[in-house]
Amino acid sequence: MSKDVKTGRILAVDDNEDILFALKLLLKQHVEVIDTLTNPEQIPAAMQRMQYDVILLDMNFTKDAISGQEGFDWLSKILELDPEAVVVFITAYGDAEKAVKAIKSGATDFVLKPWQNEKLLATISASVKLRRSRQEADSLRTRQRGISAVYDMPYQDFIGASEPMQKVFATIQKVARTDASVLILGENGTGKELVARALHRDSPRKDEVFIAVDLGSIAETLFESELFGHEKGAFTDAKTEKQGRFEIANGGTLFLDEIGNLSPTLQSKLLTVIERREVTRVGSNKPIPVDVRLICATNNDIYDMVSKNSFRQDLLYRINTVEIHLPPLRDRLDDLPLLTNHFLKIYTKKYKKTVRAISAAAMKKLQQYPWPGNVRELQHAIERAVIMSEGDILEPDDFLLSSVSGKAGELELETYNLEEIEKAVILKVLKQYQGNVSQAAAELGLTRTSLYRRMEKYGL
Repeated sequence: MSKDVKTGRILAVDDNEDILFALKLLLKQHVEVIDTLTNPEQIPAAMQRMQYDVILLDMNFTKDAISGQEGFDWLSKILELDPEAVVVFITAYGDAEKAVKAIKSGATDFVLKPWQNEKLLATISASVKLRRSRQEADSLRTRQRGISAVYDMPYQDFIGASEPMQKVFATIQKVARTDASVLILGENGTGKELVARALHRDSPRKDEVFIAVDLGSIAETLFESELFGHEKGAFTDAKTEKQGRFEIANGGTLFLDEIGNLSPTLQSKLLTVIERREVTRVGSNKPIPVDVRLICATNNDIYDMVSKNSFRQDLLYRINTVEIHLPPLRDRLDDLPLLTNHFLKIYTKKYKKTVRAISAAAMKKLQQYPWPGNVRELQHAIERAVIMSEGDILEPDDFLLSSVSGKAGELELETYNLEEIEKAVILKVLKQYQGNVSQAAAELGLTRTSLYRRMEKYGL
C-alpha cells in the first residue's frame, strides 16, 4: 500500500487494546479510515454508521481463549448484515485446519499475530480491491436491472396479434426458462434482438447481464480480443488487460448477432469455446471458465450455407437447440395498425406533436408497401412522418416510401430525393443477396463499414 494515496475504510475488532493501537499506528499512514473496537457487540452499530471495505476480526474474545468459535460466530453475523463484507481473521492461535475453516465460512484471509507489517499491508490492500470489485459487480447488476426495467418492458416494440407472432411468443415462453441455446432466424429489421432480450428477461438469469455483440461489425483481426479478451502487452495496442464479452457475460446471457457472417476460421474458434465452456485470453495460456446462456441470430440462409460448406454443421448443432423463425412484416400485415399506432404514440410524445391518427388512405398505402426493411423500416417511416407533419392526421403524402419492383434491375421510386434513392438501392441489393452484408457491400462498391454506416443512417 502506498503512503501517498490512502485508500480503504478499515474496522479492527480485538479485545487487546495494545493490538488495536499497533494496528492504528501502522494503518493510519495508508488507509482513509481506521476505526477500532474492543467489544464485538458494537460491530452492528459500527456497520450501520459506515460501510467498511475490510473488517479485521480477532477470533478469540472472552468466552474461549483458543478455539476461535467466537470469531466464526461474529463472521456469520457480519455476513448476515452485509453479504458482500470482506472479513480478515487475525489471531495468535492459528493452524491449517482453522485457516481452511475460516475461508470456507466466508472469511477472505487469515493473518497470524505477531504479523509482518508488509504482509499485513499487502493483505489489506488485496482485500480492499476485492471489496471494490464486488461493489462494481453489484453496481453493474443493479444498472442492468434498471436498464431492463426501462427497455425490456413486456416485449416493448416486440408486439403483434397476428397468428405468426403468437407462435413466436408461445415458443419464447416455452424456451425462456431453460438454458437451451437458441438460434433466431429472420430478415433485417424483424426484431431478433428483441426476441433475445425477451428470452433473457424471462429466464433464471434475468438478474444477470445481457450482452449483445454484433459480429458483423467486428473486424476479423479483433474477433478474439473482443470475444475472449486479452492480456496486457498481447499486441501493440494492448496497453491494459481486457475482459472479453464471454467473461463479461458470465452468469448471464450472450447474444451473438449476425453469426452467419463469421469466417470458417472464426467459426472454429467460437465452436471450441462453446464446447469447452472456457475462454483463453489473447496473450495467455490460462483457460477461464465461463457460464453463459448463448443466443445467436442471423438473416442468412444458414442451412444453405451449411450445404455450401461456408458454415460449420457442428457449430450449427451447438447453437440451435431451439430455433425461432421471425416472420417478415409483409407476412404479418394484420399487425400493421397495431405497430403504427404504437410508434405513433412514441414519436408524438417524443417530438411533442399533436398527430392523433393515420388516415385510412395512408394506412392503405402502408399496407401495399412490401417493407423490405421490416418493422425497423416502419418505425423510421412513422418517426419521419411525425417530424415532418403539419396536421393532426398523417396522410399518404407524409410517407415517402421507396420500393423495389419485382423485375430484376428495375428500380421504381416515388421520390427523386437522393437519400431515398440511395436507401432504395441498398435495400434492393441487400434483398438480392438475402441480407449478406459482405456480398452487398462488394456489389455496391463499398466497404462493409461504409455499408453499415449507411444502413444505420437509414434504419435498415
